[in-house]
Amino acid sequence: MSAPLRPRPAAPSGPAASRDRAVPTSRLLTVGVVGAGRVGAVLGAALAAAGHRVVAVSGNSGASRARLALLLPEVPRRPAVAVAHAAADLLLIAVPDDRLADVVADLAEQGGLRPGQVVAHTSGAHGLAVLGAAVAAGARPLALHPAMTFTGTPDDLARLDGISYGVTAPAELRPLAARLVADLGGVPEWVAESDRPLYHAALAHGANHLVTLVNEATDRLRDAGVSRPEKVLAPLLRAALENALSLGDDALTGPVSRGDAGTVRRHLARLTATAPESVPAYLALARRTADRAIAAGRLRPVDAQSLLGVLADSGREVAA
Repeated sequence: MSAPLRPRPAAPSGPAASRDRAVPTSRLLTVGVVGAGRVGAVLGAALAAAGHRVVAVSGNSGASRARLALLLPEVPRRPAVAVAHAAADLLLIAVPDDRLADVVADLAEQGGLRPGQVVAHTSGAHGLAVLGAAVAAGARPLALHPAMTFTGTPDDLARLDGISYGVTAPAELRPLAARLVADLGGVPEWVAESDRPLYHAALAHGANHLVTLVNEATDRLRDAGVSRPEKVLAPLLRAALENALSLGDDALTGPVSRGDAGTVRRHLARLTATAPESVPAYLALARRTADRAIAAGRLRPVDAQSLLGVLADSGREVAA
């Protein structure tokens, strides 16, 4: 797999430049990837396509081996500590959030990390603190999270073009981080260490809960006798998403934004009879929609009273 190198950021000048002399921002990197999940395998392939030398990758499951055969077929598969030893410049750790600290600690304890080596992780939830064991071993910490959902297939490579990366980095590593993101075809969003949980919560709330919401709507349409709910939903949801991204709360439509208490009451009655498991989510989202509609001036508080009463009554019934 090959691709032209991405344009690189201009070299820094001034006091920061003297601190960055040891950071390899102007040459190709020797890279190792720990974790051949959907994210690690794809980013490894993208770095290789940008010209970097991916020398080793770890991943033991059958799914990991299948991904590597598709995305990094010529890169040797090694134990994690061997990958760390081989990665002279950059070690990319792409493992689940709750395993990250243990993986970093194990690599440090086994002597896999070295002074000056950049150790980066792809977790959105964590910043630099989780790399404490790597820093203690003399490595340089970097948090590099792609704001994208992955399938772990070659199709993901095209989706990387133009996406954002939530980056947390020490000042001296910012030039390298910006260069890596540019090589991956992305745009850096600099996220403070203390803001990583909020950053990740926003992405999970938007993307993961969107999948749940769409599938809930699909199931309820099937309950209503619609044979192809995806055909009904696709144009509606695409328009709603585009409008929300461009117009914000001005994109709100529907019975809640109009204060149609009777319609919402009938929704809740039928949901309770047909799919009671959907009622709490409907109530929570309807109440938050009403709050936002009122704050945006799209729903007058006086017109919202009956609607808010319906939501409160139904909420008490669910709690009981």
